[in-house]
Amino acid sequence: MSQAKTNARRCAVQALYQWQMSGDSLSRIEIYFLEEDHLKGAQKSYFSEIFHGVPGQLDVIDTALAEFTDRPMDKIDPVERAILRVGAYELIYRLETPYRVIINEAVNLAKAFGAEGSHKYVNGILDKVAQKQRAVEIAAKAKSKGENE
Repeated sequence: MSQAKTNARRCAVQALYQWQMSGDSLSRIEIYFLEEDHLKGAQKSYFSEIFHGVPGQLDVIDTALAEFTDRPMDKIDPVERAILRVGAYELIYRLETPYRVIINEAVNLAKAFGAEGSHKYVNGILDKVAQKQRAVEIAAKAKSKGENE
């Protein structure tokens, strides 16, 4: 797991949070992150992909999440919402990244930025999204684990 990608996810969550709360344009927020050197140590291309990908696929992402959330997306804490959206985006569109890595990264972001216990909420929802979106990958992993025992 690359630290540059971890930093890109962290910045994407912060930028998406800002977008959700301020309603500012994506380009204005992205320029702020680039100019203020917030992306130091982050894979800028990955940050940009996630930051533009989440709003670009918001309906798909929120639909995937809403199936497993206990309340409407707009009622979820904005920090958790940003983390869930980044995690769901990666689960749906970044199939080369193992689902466990994506969930683990999201849990760590929730521990860093979320309220106490929010990492459990994020973990539970993204695990269910992964079960649906990554069923083939999960089944293959379970099968190979069974063969190795």
